[in-house]
Amino acid sequence: MKKILIINGHPDPESFNKALADAYHTGVKKADAEVSVLNIGELEFNPNLEFGYRKRTSFEPDLEMAIEKIKWADHLVWIYPMWWSSMPAKLKGFIDRTFLPGITFDYVEGKVFPKKLLKGKTGRLIVTADSPHWYHRIIIGNPIINQMKKGILQFCGVNPVKVTYIATIRKSTEKFRQDWLSKVEAIGYNDV
Repeated sequence: MKKILIINGHPDPESFNKALADAYHTGVKKADAEVSVLNIGELEFNPNLEFGYRKRTSFEPDLEMAIEKIKWADHLVWIYPMWWSSMPAKLKGFIDRTFLPGITFDYVEGKVFPKKLLKGKTGRLIVTADSPHWYHRIIIGNPIINQMKKGILQFCGVNPVKVTYIATIRKSTEKFRQDWLSKVEAIGYNDV
């Protein structure tokens, strides 16, 4: 049975991102997979990687639990809004604190690239935005997609990583949002 971890990176528990995470969860449950959910906004931890990689900052209980879930999962689903061509600060802090040497990758003496400790896992990004996809892709160059897909997940061995880009959210209609909730539920079902 496939094990899926849904990571909702929006800090607001009443956000459309939370609704998308719930819809994906519904689809996964219909497909009879094991599923766990992390709502980053509910976790308690210091998002600052105080010493960089020079010295390990002690993990808070919520981060210890999250790391175990990341290791447990076969498929990592990241749902988050794009803010200023990036991700919410607490989500970035979560990645800084959990995607560390010895956990998601390991340095290899004499090699440029690390050992990918998340090899064998797959991923999906569900990104919401107010910028149309063409603008984000052509004018800005897809920074948040490239950062998460290539710079973080694939760097650590997660592959393939599929992307679902939902825009524009601001001023969207109820029908637009309901259609996307249905689509994301179907994506959850089909990801199993």
